[in-house]
Amino acid sequence: NLYVADKDNHKIRKIVISSGVVTTFAGSTAGFADHTTGTSAKFKKPKGITTDGANLYVVDKENKKIRQIVISSGVVSTLASGFNAPQKITSVGTNLYVSDKGNHRIHKIVISTGAVTTLAGSGSSGSTDATGTSASFNDPWGITSAGTSLYVAEKTNNKIRKIVISTGEVTTFAGSGALGSADGTGTTASFRYPRGIISDGTNLYVADRSNHTIRKIVISTGVVTTLAGSEAIGSI
Repeated sequence: NLYVADKDNHKIRKIVISSGVVTTFAGSTAGFADHTTGTSAKFKKPKGITTDGANLYVVDKENKKIRQIVISSGVVSTLASGFNAPQKITSVGTNLYVSDKGNHRIHKIVISTGAVTTLAGSGSSGSTDATGTSASFNDPWGITSAGTSLYVAEKTNNKIRKIVISTGEVTTFAGSGALGSADGTGTTASFRYPRGIISDGTNLYVADRSNHTIRKIVISTGVVTTLAGSEAIGSI
């Protein structure tokens, strides 16, 4: 199955891959209702979603919480709270990592306890490469993992940042910072408000929002190419 955070319907939708059948797995109208099941639960503009196989973890943006849904039962609870404008989420082992756009930080959540810490980001907007809270971001949006690192699509800085999970060391992996659509290697490439990002372990794939393209980055070399789309808006 696939699970989709349907933001403006305030729902989590389930899609059976083999048939394309779509159902509402959890959520109803906008609000907050916890420790309940399926459509009795409430979210407010859920944006990001990930799984560890047994549970779904949802970025409930307007409630400023991370919600947990047990896949087998549909029971919804709150795992963590205290965010500003959380956007996306990824799971690595026994932890979750959340991009908190409003706080310009990347947070770590221990799944077993719900404990939240800041992995990287000072809390003020910037573009400093450094370690932990000495680093700075400007609107970190999409987040994914590959190997021992996280990769963040940083919307307003027009960059892809790399974070070493074990140390919190932040570097600029791709993007010059200037608005553009240039293919190239590392910081010679350019993006225009990148948002979504995912990895297959070998490559990163970036939704380059205002270029209307999908960009591919080879993790081993940092080479950036345009995989699909053109700068003209269209639906071909």
